[in-house]
Amino acid sequence: MESTQILGYIGALIVGLVLGLIGGGGSILTVPVLVYILGYNPIVATAYSLFVVGSSSLVGTFQKYKEGLVDFKTGLVFSFPSFVAVYLSRRYLLPNIPEALFEIGNLSFTKDMSIMIFFALIMIGASYSMIKSKSKTAENISGQPYYKTFIQGLIIGTITGIIGAGGGFLYVPALVLWANIPMKKAVGTSLIIITVNSLIGFLGDVQTLDIEWGFLLTFTVIAILGIVLGVFLSKFISGKKLKKSFGYFILIMATYIIYKELK
Repeated sequence: MESTQILGYIGALIVGLVLGLIGGGGSILTVPVLVYILGYNPIVATAYSLFVVGSSSLVGTFQKYKEGLVDFKTGLVFSFPSFVAVYLSRRYLLPNIPEALFEIGNLSFTKDMSIMIFFALIMIGASYSMIKSKSKTAENISGQPYYKTFIQGLIIGTITGIIGAGGGFLYVPALVLWANIPMKKAVGTSLIIITVNSLIGFLGDVQTLDIEWGFLLTFTVIAILGIVLGVFLSKFISGKKLKKSFGYFILIMATYIIYKELK
């Protein structure tokens, strides 16, 4: 086994660990591991990320449910518009984006580069929402019109479809700030949404890509071992610290991705 593949599998374990600890961020690591360590292009990497994070999140959902940290009603309200948007984005939008988009000076923005930079910019926005202190009481999702929740789900679903992420780094802030759910319960609830979004989004990719199932299943099993460990460790970390560390983690990863793409 090559050293890069060993590093990739170590990355898979860390992906699961992060996902178990903070409910999101698994895809934030999965995509860079697949692109920068294992050499996959971003379209394939984001597709594989959906399967890995979706499968891992399914295991995490059961674990969080046993601890009473899952709000199924709120999760399902977000899930329906989101998975529709994710599937349509992966099946029809991404395959039709041209390979060369535009140029700024001597810098040419390709489809792959633009996806990674867009990925990083969304991460920065999500990190800010988690790091800043929230002075006002968050709006409860049960008290807002359903069409608002539906639109929010469509927007986040489209974004996560484009970047191939499970969306935990978007859904956890949404559940905390919009639904007024405590951080640890938001983490558990986000896992339902991530599972549904990711696996349905991956179905769109199966129809357009050749999948290396041997590698993908091995990577996924290792990530699942990581999430079991991560969920166990999350019992010993406070929700407040979890929220801020989650935000700073995303910010660091976003900065790294932009540096790698533009250097």
